[in-house]
Amino acid sequence: MKFLDLTKVYIRSGSGGNGAVSFRREKFIEFGGPDGGNGGNGGSVWAEAVTGLNTLIDFRYQQHFFAKNGQGGMGQNRFGKNGDDIVLRVPVGTEILDEEGEEVIADLTVEGQRVCLAKGGNGGFGNMHFKSSTNQAPRRANPGLAGVEATIWLRLKLIADCGLLGLPNAGKSTFLAATSNARPKIADYPFTTLHPNLGVVEVDGREFVVADIPGLIEGAHEGRGLGDTFLGHIERCSVLLHLIDGTAEDVAADYNVIIGELSEYGAGLNEKPRITVLNKSDALSDEDTAEKLAELKAAGAKDVRVMSGVSRDGVVDVLREMRKVIEAGQVVVEDEGPWTP
Repeated sequence: MKFLDLTKVYIRSGSGGNGAVSFRREKFIEFGGPDGGNGGNGGSVWAEAVTGLNTLIDFRYQQHFFAKNGQGGMGQNRFGKNGDDIVLRVPVGTEILDEEGEEVIADLTVEGQRVCLAKGGNGGFGNMHFKSSTNQAPRRANPGLAGVEATIWLRLKLIADCGLLGLPNAGKSTFLAATSNARPKIADYPFTTLHPNLGVVEVDGREFVVADIPGLIEGAHEGRGLGDTFLGHIERCSVLLHLIDGTAEDVAADYNVIIGELSEYGAGLNEKPRITVLNKSDALSDEDTAEKLAELKAAGAKDVRVMSGVSRDGVVDVLREMRKVIEAGQVVVEDEGPWTP
C-alpha cells in the first residue's frame, strides 16, 4: 500500500427539498384545506477517525464527495425523505484544513471522533405549515435551503509516542526492525526510507509506538533531499530519539545539522524531550567511542547514550529511557465534540 499524507477533497452537502403547495380534494368535501408536506433535509458530510488506516491513499482515487439532496414535500401531508449523510473515514491523527491550508478546521486524534464538515440544507415548509385562523388556504411554500460546497485539505500526522531522527543511514530503520514488529526496508545507501514507518515496541511489559521518518539532510527545511515533508508525523510524539552514526567522520556536525533543521521547522520540535544516542557502537573501538562522545558533548549534546542496533548492545537501556519519558509526559486527549461550519 502506498503512503499518502496530504490530499485535497471536494465536498458538498445535500440541498433541502422544497415544500409542497397542495389542497385536499375529495368527493363531497368542498373545502378540504391545505395538505402540502414539508421537504426533507439534505444529507450532511462528516469525517470520522477510524483504526486500521495509516494512509490517505483512498482519497487519491476519489476526491469528490456529495451528499444526497432531500426529497420534496407532497400532498396528503406527506413529508419528503431526508437525504443520506456521507462519511469520510480517515486515519486517526488526520487534520482537516480549509482550502488555503492555513486554518485547522478539526484535528481527529481519537478513534470514533466525528466532525460535521458541511451541514445539509433544511427542507422547506409546505403550505400546511402556514395555515392559521386568518389564513385558511395559504398558497405559499418555502424552497429548501441549498447545500454547502467546500474544498478542504486532509493532512495526516501519525500518532506515535516516540519519533526517530537522524541523517540518512543513521540506523533508524535498523533500530525499528530490531525492537518492533515493523519490517522497514534496510540498505546501505541514503534515503532507503521513503515514507514513515510505525512499529510497536515492548520493554518491561509496557508497549509504545515508534515512528521512523526519512532521514534529514542540511537544508531540508528548504526542500533539499526529501525535505521536511515528514516532520509533521513526529509533532505529536512525547519524545524524540536522535540517532547519530558513530562511524561518521564528524559526529558533532551531524548532530548540529539535525538540531538546526528542527529549529528551522518550528512547531515546537526543538523543545520536545530528546534522547541522543551514538549508534553503531559495534563498529567502534573504546577509544573511538570516547572520542566521539567528547565531540558530541562539546557540541552541546547532553547525556549521550551508546547503542548498536545491529548487535543490540545498549538497546534495552535506550528503550527504558524512552518509556520513562513517554509515561512522564502522557496526557489524556479529550474529544472536543463535532465542529460545524
